[in-house]
Amino acid sequence: MPEGAPPGAMSIPMNSGGAPRRDRKRWPRPQAAIVSASYRSDIPAFYGDWFMRRLDAGFCRVVNPYGGQIHEIPLTRERVEGFVFWTRNPGPFGAALAEVAGRGYPFVVQMTVTGYPRPLETSVLAPERAVALIEGLARRYGPRAAVWRYDPLLITSLTPPEWHRRTFTRLARAISGNVDEVVFSFAHIYAKTKANLTRAAGRHGFTWDDPPEAEKRALLADLAGIARGFGLHPTLCAQPELLGPGIEPARCIDAARLSDLAGRPLGARTKGNRPGCLCAESRDIGAYDSCPHGCVYCYAVRKPGLAKRGYRAHDPDSPFLIAPQTAGTAGRAGAGAAD
Repeated sequence: MPEGAPPGAMSIPMNSGGAPRRDRKRWPRPQAAIVSASYRSDIPAFYGDWFMRRLDAGFCRVVNPYGGQIHEIPLTRERVEGFVFWTRNPGPFGAALAEVAGRGYPFVVQMTVTGYPRPLETSVLAPERAVALIEGLARRYGPRAAVWRYDPLLITSLTPPEWHRRTFTRLARAISGNVDEVVFSFAHIYAKTKANLTRAAGRHGFTWDDPPEAEKRALLADLAGIARGFGLHPTLCAQPELLGPGIEPARCIDAARLSDLAGRPLGARTKGNRPGCLCAESRDIGAYDSCPHGCVYCYAVRKPGLAKRGYRAHDPDSPFLIAPQTAGTAGRAGAGAAD
């Protein structure tokens, strides 16, 4: 398989029009795998119709962001161990989740709720509405079905450390009892993140900072203590250099949690996306530059205009989330919340 191919996917030669060639090579039948939907986009918020059509079809296709190769991902029940959905708004996906559960697929919802000011997150749900949706997930599927993500932690003049302590306390109090884990991570300041943050800071009149590790660890220790006080298990996503007492490494693609929900052990091995990542092996079916939430720190969007263009170009009848001619190929910068 080409480097960067999703595990178990088939590599499909395509003609110039994006259709599979008749001479495509069939790879050996792989075993079932976990499907991630998606840390590259917010499929539950924006692309639920597409997801259900692909589930009915039994497969989807993805563009390898490293080299542009096309891979076919099976979505039939016998080929999917379970789903991990990444979202800020599972509301539009409620009927789809019920159908997924009804077909016997175990799933976990990784849901990001931060309560950041609008200059940092232009189009996400108000935190009160997001908390209500988490409560709904817990009532219907139990407290193991969702994980709260309070990430990425971003330090700005609008969100200094004390703002995080106050806001996290308020959210933890509201979410307590509906989930059993909260995931933290500090924002990764990639070149595109720096450009988007600096552009937004100039437009809205705030400043931002990437603080030293000692300050990050001090804030994480405080937030972890608050989390434990509300019965939440604090974990840290793929930043082992920031780990300290009372906070453990996260496993965002969590085979053990999915096994609990499935009522049987899953065989997925640990295979992280980058150094420090302890996720189970999975196949992601999303596309970069396709999420129009407008989070200025998002690693999966090079520029907000590109994400809006990708969203407009989406065809719910296509096997691709975003067709190869319009799919973002920025390359995976790291795993994290779907923004």
